[in-house]
Amino acid sequence: MMNEVATSIEDLIGNTPVLELKLRASKARLFLKLERYNPGLSMKDRMALNMVNNAEQQGLKNGGVIIESSSGNTAIGLAMISAWRGYRFIAVVDHHSSIEKVNTIKAYGGEIYYVAENCPDNKVAVVARERKAAELSRKIPNSVFMNQADNLANSAGYVNTLAKELLEQVKPIHVLFGSIGTGGSLSGTAEGIKNQSPDTKVIAVEPRGSILFGGQPSPYYQSGTGNPEGAEIPKNVRYDLIDANLFAEDNEAFTTCKFIAQKLGLLVGGSGGGVIYKALEYATDAKESTENIVVIVPDAGEKYLSNVYNDEWLAERHLISKRIYDELERKVSHK
Repeated sequence: MMNEVATSIEDLIGNTPVLELKLRASKARLFLKLERYNPGLSMKDRMALNMVNNAEQQGLKNGGVIIESSSGNTAIGLAMISAWRGYRFIAVVDHHSSIEKVNTIKAYGGEIYYVAENCPDNKVAVVARERKAAELSRKIPNSVFMNQADNLANSAGYVNTLAKELLEQVKPIHVLFGSIGTGGSLSGTAEGIKNQSPDTKVIAVEPRGSILFGGQPSPYYQSGTGNPEGAEIPKNVRYDLIDANLFAEDNEAFTTCKFIAQKLGLLVGGSGGGVIYKALEYATDAKESTENIVVIVPDAGEKYLSNVYNDEWLAERHLISKRIYDELERKVSHK
């Protein structure tokens, strides 16, 4: 696609680059798959396209309405594709959706429906969002609730796209790290990779407080990842494809974002910061110089300028750590 002329925004989805981090104290090699280079600035463009294609096959008609519960990235992808294909789009969001994400959805012509506006700012309203999206789809004619958590077109959107690209870009892949929320991106990518490389180890990273792997439920600030107390396990979570799981603290995730921005000139989203931090911990303990570790970095940090990259916001919530920043200095070379 790099030497071709695109004829639609959909042609620009995929074929994102990989960046190798230079490590100071590890025998391993660490690669970042930068999904920020999709047109909607996140990996969710891939599944949004596949879910719309599937919905059309199931009967979604011209002029129809697409509805989705989202923290922002899936909604942005769906709003973008809806604009191109001529659908009305409604995003059901809560306060975890940054103002940057909300404004982007609106810029594409999408409509915003807020729920649980009075929740604490570290609590995700997934259940309320999904309930409202389903309710709207029952009331609005010619509409479809995409339901990304249980819609298997979500994970299918990565099997032959993101997985295929990674297998071509990094050879071999010994370990794959990814964030997990609905499970679609990591499970779909894991399926595609394990089809060709069954020995690849897949490690899921979720926020401390998420319950996908039986953790103690508690509030967290990382957006678009994990699953809060009271939410059902999404059907896209494929435990049989995941070899291990880790929990990222909010201050680990956000301090890593700050470090990557200030030392490497790269803005990544909060969940990506958490995954990078845990992958660096893993790489530090690597025993083999040939071990290739790949991290899926889900989205762009420009979507979080009002929180993850806002020093006042971070300080008020005690989400930045000099100790962690100094630790990253010892692990990552930026010269």
